[in-house]
Amino acid sequence: MEFLPTLWFVIIAYLWTGYLLLEGFDLGVGMLMKLFARNNDERRVLLNTVGPVWDGNEVWLITAGAATFAAFPLWYASLFSTLYLPLLAVLIGLIFRAVAFEYRGKVDSAAWRNRWDWAIALGSFVSAFGVGAALALTTTGLPINANGDREGGPFSWFSGYALLGGSGVVLFCLVHAAAFLVLKTDGDIRLRARRLLLTWLPVGLLPMAAWAIVVHLDGGKLVTWLTLGAAVAGAVFAWRMASRQRDGLSFTGMAVFLAGGTATIFTAAFPVVLPSTISEAFDLTVTNASSSDYTLTVMSVVGLVGLPSVLVYQGWTYWVFRRRVSSGSIPQAHSVTAQ
Repeated sequence: MEFLPTLWFVIIAYLWTGYLLLEGFDLGVGMLMKLFARNNDERRVLLNTVGPVWDGNEVWLITAGAATFAAFPLWYASLFSTLYLPLLAVLIGLIFRAVAFEYRGKVDSAAWRNRWDWAIALGSFVSAFGVGAALALTTTGLPINANGDREGGPFSWFSGYALLGGSGVVLFCLVHAAAFLVLKTDGDIRLRARRLLLTWLPVGLLPMAAWAIVVHLDGGKLVTWLTLGAAVAGAVFAWRMASRQRDGLSFTGMAVFLAGGTATIFTAAFPVVLPSTISEAFDLTVTNASSSDYTLTVMSVVGLVGLPSVLVYQGWTYWVFRRRVSSGSIPQAHSVTAQ
C-alpha cells in the first residue's frame, strides 16, 4: 500500500473526527434550543456557550471536504454526486443555522426569536443527520458502478445504514452537547444538563456504537478490537465522571468514545474509501481513487504547516473563552435600530 494515499486517508479520518468532536456539541446545543431551554434567557445562555467557536468548528467540515476533493477526487466525485440531495440538505441547514445565529438578537420580539430558534434547531438537526448518513454510507456502501457513477434513482442511497448513521450522529451530538453544557454553564441549566447527560448517555451513544460494530464485523482487524474497546471504555468513563461531577473528565470520556468509534470505523473500512453495493470489483480504494504522488506531496507540505496552525489557533480560542456562562452574564435584550 502506497504511503501518501494512506497518509491522506488517515488525515481525512482525523478531520472528520475533529469535526464531529467540535461541531458535534454546538449542533447538539442548537437542537437543545427547543428540546431543553425553557425560556429566552436560557436560550441566550446556550447560544453564548457556542457563540465564540461555532463558525471555527465548521472549518473542519470544509477542510475534510476539500482534502477529499484534492487527495481522492474519484471518492469525492462518487460520494458527492450519489449523495447530492442529503448533502444539499446539510448545506441548507448550515446556512439557515448560521443566519439564525446572527439575526436572532436583532429584534426584541418573542415571535421573531421563535422563528430563528426553530431555524437553529432544525438546521442543526438536518446538518447532523445528513453528515451522519453520508459518513455511514461511505463506510458501508453505495450503489456505484465501474465508473463510480450512481445506479438507480435520486433516493437509491437511502437505506437502513443511512438511518443508523444519521440517528447515531444526531443522538451523539445531543449527549455531547449535554456534557459540554455541564462544563460551560452554571446554575440550574448546569444541573439539568447533568441530569440529561446521566439519563440519556447510555441510550444516546448506542446507534453510533452499533455503526462501529457493524463496520468492524464486516472488515475488522486486530487493532479495531482495541479501538472498539477504547470507545466503550470512554463511554463508561464519561458516565462515571458525570455522576461524580467531574465535568472536564466526563467531556474527555466523550471525546475518547468518539475517537475510538471513528478509528474503528475508518480502520475497518481501510483500504476501501467507498464500497460498492453492486460489486466489490467496483469499490473505490485509497489506491485507485487517489491523486498523483506529486499532488499528494504538495498537499503534505501544505498540511504540515496548516494543520498545526489551525490546532494552535483553535486551542487559543477555546482557552480565551473558557469561563462558564450563566443567566447573570447575559445583557438585557434590545432591538437594533437604524441610525
